[in-house]
Amino acid sequence: MTITRVATAAIIALILTACSSSPQAQSSGITFPPVPVSIGTATEESVPIQVRAVGNVEPSSSVEVKAQVGGQLLSVKFAEGANVSKGDLLFEIDSRPSREALRQAEAAVKKDEAQFRVAEANLARDRAQLKNAQADAARFEQLSREGLSTRMQEEQIRTAAEVAAQSVRAGEASIESMRAALESDQAAVAQAGLDLSYCEIRSPISGRAGNLLLHPGNLVKANGDNPLVVINQIVPIFVSFGVPERYLGPIAQQNSRHRLMAEVSPDKESAEMVRGTLAVIDNAVDSNTGTIRLKAGFDNRDGRLWPGQFVNVVLTIDTQTATTIPAEAVQAGQQGSFVYVVKSDETVEPRPLAVGETIGAKVIVQRGVASGERIVTDGQSRLFPGAKIVTAAAPENSNSK
Repeated sequence: MTITRVATAAIIALILTACSSSPQAQSSGITFPPVPVSIGTATEESVPIQVRAVGNVEPSSSVEVKAQVGGQLLSVKFAEGANVSKGDLLFEIDSRPSREALRQAEAAVKKDEAQFRVAEANLARDRAQLKNAQADAARFEQLSREGLSTRMQEEQIRTAAEVAAQSVRAGEASIESMRAALESDQAAVAQAGLDLSYCEIRSPISGRAGNLLLHPGNLVKANGDNPLVVINQIVPIFVSFGVPERYLGPIAQQNSRHRLMAEVSPDKESAEMVRGTLAVIDNAVDSNTGTIRLKAGFDNRDGRLWPGQFVNVVLTIDTQTATTIPAEAVQAGQQGSFVYVVKSDETVEPRPLAVGETIGAKVIVQRGVASGERIVTDGQSRLFPGAKIVTAAAPENSNSK
């Protein structure tokens, strides 16, 4: 019985010792060794005002390559997935029908040219005859006034002049008709030549070719529904993303002064950001989602961004002066976030904290810590209110630099 009472008293003493916090423990004469911690300093600095969103990568230009003339597809001159330059030969279509059409059109033009020359010669002859008939008519008119010609002779000469004039007018009309026919056949030659050039399909843009959608030996239709290949221009490239409409005013205002910087992360594991600039602000807010669509441009010379890819976007709107602390100093408690603040006597006290955005390895403090105050950045697990601390080596990313 005595042994049980002694054990019970020892257990109660241990519990009371363990449950006592620093102020109580120290007031009762119990002391604890200093806790080694790392310390940082709250600093006031210029920090960016940023908007974060998820964006989708889009090519700066996308072209569905289609045939403009029908025929059999003879050959493919590029490799699937390869980069192509503007003007590169991509496909060849059987050109024999187009060559025959061009030859017939050229023959028709030569025929028209020959007929046109004949018509011009006939018109020249008719004009000469008209000139001679008009001279005869003038001469007989003079003889008639002098009484040296008969009425029959006068009428014959006048009729001849009228016939010559009608022949000239007919010749001129024939010339106009032949000229129109010649121009029509010349246009047919141009069209046939254009159709022949369409038998060689060349890349309209520089970009990256996709999968081949139609293989040699197949018949293609002129301007058919199905493309032969799709080419995406990925240098430069765009990222489209949406932000809440409340940011529209600041974004539009700042973007009118200078190009806003946009950064994207192609994958979650990579901390390296790809930098670009805001290129497009959509002309309307989406009433269904309450967002405004934005588009940022990137040179993408290293090919890190790919059409259709989802990326994390950070748009920097402006900068502001704010108090920041290292992110590792912030602790989570039952009442919310807090930090351990180091007092002048090298003891710590927990301080409730209102935090804002995280910028890299730092956190913006909205309320709770003032610039210049020292805070614990490592070793918080062994701390309690009023605990004595000793400074250990600060982490490399500490804000106390």
